[in-house]
Amino acid sequence: MKKLTKKQRQEQLLQLLENDPFITDETLSHEFNVSIQTIRLDRLELNIPELRERIKKVAEKSHDEIRTLPMDDIIGEVIDISLDNMAISILDIKKQHVFSRNNIARGHFLFAQANSLCVALLNDEFALTVSSRVQFQKPVMLGDRVITKAVLREKKDKRAKIEVLSTVNQTQVFYGEFEMYYNNKGASL
Repeated sequence: MKKLTKKQRQEQLLQLLENDPFITDETLSHEFNVSIQTIRLDRLELNIPELRERIKKVAEKSHDEIRTLPMDDIIGEVIDISLDNMAISILDIKKQHVFSRNNIARGHFLFAQANSLCVALLNDEFALTVSSRVQFQKPVMLGDRVITKAVLREKKDKRAKIEVLSTVNQTQVFYGEFEMYYNNKGASL
């Protein structure tokens, strides 16, 4: 593979971060076969904030929109939401999320991230999960960043159908179809 010039690398860096603002410096350093420090210097020159700041900016826009539950009840960090349309969250897998013997993430955390994102996505005061069909496709490990996207497919007669896809490094690890009950009056079932 031919080594890129600094200008070429920075152009490609901008393009990659535009397509996926949640790529880590470590992943970028592997992608371009340069040191993490080189990536940081490139970002600094291009006025691109570090990952944590990029996530924070996107998340700040989203928090005020969610109606169905408080932010503390959502598993993962909501980074983008368009109510009754689409939502994205990030969950960094830490020690408390994995089995101690093999550092594989416990499935209920991936399910909880997907399920709470479905609840947050609905533009109603009240939402509950009626049913779900999920597939765990690949193990998620300690240190992985799980990016989950929920898309509303149908909403009528107090039922919503939502499709959820979770990825790690752009590889699919979880898929789910959720049916949600909603009642904008907040009444019980």
